[in-house]
Amino acid sequence: MRDINEIYLNGAFVTPHGAVRAPLFNPATEAQIGTVRLGNEADVDAAVAAARSAAALAASLSVVDRIRLLERLAQAVSSKADALAAAMRLEYGAPPQFTRFSIERLPDVFLSMADTVRDYPFVRTVGRARVSMQPLGVVAAITPWNSDIGFICTKLATAVAAGSPIVIKPSEMSAIQTQAIAEALHDAGLPPGLLGIVNGYGAVVGAALSAHPDVAKITFTGSTATGRGILRAAADSFKRVTLELGGKGPTLILDDADLDQAIPIALANGFMNSGQACIAGTRILAPRARLAEIADRLRAGAAAFKVGGPDDPAARIGPMVSEKQWARVQSYIRLGLEEGATLLTGGEGRPDGIAHGWFVRPTIFAGVTNQMRIAREEIFGPVLCLIACDDEADAIRIANDTPYGLQSYVLSSDPDRARRVADQLQAGRVLINGATHDPLAPFGGFKQSGIGREYGVFGLDAFLEPRAVLG
Repeated sequence: MRDINEIYLNGAFVTPHGAVRAPLFNPATEAQIGTVRLGNEADVDAAVAAARSAAALAASLSVVDRIRLLERLAQAVSSKADALAAAMRLEYGAPPQFTRFSIERLPDVFLSMADTVRDYPFVRTVGRARVSMQPLGVVAAITPWNSDIGFICTKLATAVAAGSPIVIKPSEMSAIQTQAIAEALHDAGLPPGLLGIVNGYGAVVGAALSAHPDVAKITFTGSTATGRGILRAAADSFKRVTLELGGKGPTLILDDADLDQAIPIALANGFMNSGQACIAGTRILAPRARLAEIADRLRAGAAAFKVGGPDDPAARIGPMVSEKQWARVQSYIRLGLEEGATLLTGGEGRPDGIAHGWFVRPTIFAGVTNQMRIAREEIFGPVLCLIACDDEADAIRIANDTPYGLQSYVLSSDPDRARRVADQLQAGRVLINGATHDPLAPFGGFKQSGIGREYGVFGLDAFLEPRAVLG
């Protein structure tokens, strides 16, 4: 059993005022593996006060000093890669490929932001005005459980680059991973107060941060429903907000796509992070003339996505993070059948041969219309919908017929055509033919997928306020 009894405050690990304990589980076994002592409003006040006391120092750091801090942070997470991966395997249960990718890219989170800040025009002349980009002050970050370590590092990197201290409330279900990354970040030797981490429930710690009068900005990654609440709480004090919220991403398979290449990409996009990803391409839009062939290939291709625990090198889909999440996904599979969709593969219950753990059978529904709830609501599990389209224009219409707009995918053998289609999609990012993440490209959503952008210059802009001086 691992008991997490401390939060990170003013450069040290300290006991929180809160006394509530939450259980921690291994989702691959359902066994309780520890507890975490949660912070409360008093801990938020202490963390924000420490951050506020560090705000002047953070703002005064030169570009060179900020780059050095980012490089030290990159080195710190790199040196603790094994411990970070072990924590992720134990508490999140992701397949080895996802854990390896997540941990290996951590140093680049800091180094790409160092490259951004190196060339960023903090002072510029616009017309007759001298415009300087000013730090906002204390930033609060609220991060989810589906990539705990990565989100903490991304938001910290941007705050350091902007010259703002940051207080982070991670998911209480990820406390072992949070402790591992906090220990790594501590080794970087940040100035006291520049980073605070308070474990706690969203309704307690998250709410206190969202309403705190000394917090200038909220950056949140999570569900659209929670984002609405944060936006309302931030409105009273006109906090700046960056909200990266839910998604129901479409994967458009155009009629000229090479299915030998397109089908594996479509499945990888849909089943990424065991389906627990806001950017997953969970709606597969296929030309009606090729629907039967695409359905057959999807069914056959899904068989290659083995379900298994974090120590199974062949596993490509891991467990759901909790029993509650497992039950939620099961309810949507039942709903799909009730709505009249047909199972192409998968279905309710655990995969054959697995008796324990919150594992879901990779599921694909055919006969789906875009008005079904399984096609409109974010399920957050390995459940995909195959939707027929009459032609390219119909595919674009269906792709955009959603309250979300985070990430979309286009698969075509004609790059020019794919770009033309991409330009018509209402999404913050569009990936063509398996293109991968670019840490300098802006990331965020249209419509109910969020407000603002992260990464690179656009992410740094969101942490700064322009001040114009004339005369």
